[in-house]
This record gives sequence, structure tokens and C-alpha cells, in this order.
Amino acid sequence: MRIHILNGPNLNLLGTREVAIYGKQTLGDIDARLAEVAEELGVEVDSYQSNHEGALIDAIHRQRGRADGLIINPGAFTHTSVALRDAIDAVQIPTVEVHLSNIHARETFRHHSFLAPVCLGQIAGFGPASYELALRALVEALRDRGEPS
Repeated sequence: MRIHILNGPNLNLLGTREVAIYGKQTLGDIDARLAEVAEELGVEVDSYQSNHEGALIDAIHRQRGRADGLIINPGAFTHTSVALRDAIDAVQIPTVEVHLSNIHARETFRHHSFLAPVCLGQIAGFGPASYELALRALVEALRDRGEPS
């Protein structure tokens, strides 16, 4: 089973950007932890980060026929991108939306997600552990559907 992890704008700055909100762990730290969890679960993971909406859409399209599932932290594109929503819907790959902070407890403009309606679920507010929770939940959901391990 192969899970692709996508990270949107500004997530390359984790560890130094708004530490009070996003924490001190870098994206590299999160990727390293996900690799450990993936090994424990017997699945493969790889990840991609871009600050560009079109590059993220291209990355989603490339996963068609390759990935069994997607985990996406779309960053601010959560609240603005119908195009990312349409890409996820188009490829029909089970997807979990992830956020480090609780977007529903922040500014009002962050409460709406264009992606949530086309995702299996959304995990938010648990800091870097949100990614691990998403990976575990997605793998379990795929196995429940009968996806190969």
C-alpha cells in the first residue's frame, strides 16, 4: 500500500514559522516520523511540498494509478482552492485532510474547507501528531475497503 503526502504553502517553514501555532518540528521531522509509522504499518509513504497551487494539482494528478491514498495539508489553500478540491475529486483517491492547528478555533475565514467534502475525513488541531493520526486512519480505512497491504 502506498500513501502520498502533500503539503501546501508555507509548510516548508515549519519549525520557524509562528511556532506558538505550528510548533517547533520541521516538515523533515514530520516526514521522518511518518516513515517510522509507515514501517510499523507495513506501508510506503512519500511526500511532496509546494507553495504553488498548480504544482500541488499536478502532484495529485501524478498519483492517479500510483497511490492508494493521499494525505494533504493544503495550508491556506484549504479556504480558497476549488481547483485542489476538483483535483482530489477527479482522481478518486481516498484522501484525508490534515491541519496542525484547529482551523475551526481560529479566524472565521479559516473555518471553511473547500476540500473537506471530497475527503474521507479531516484531522486538525493535534500539531504534528495530526499527520500520524491521518496516516493510521487512512491505512485502516483502506484495509477495511479491502485495499492490498
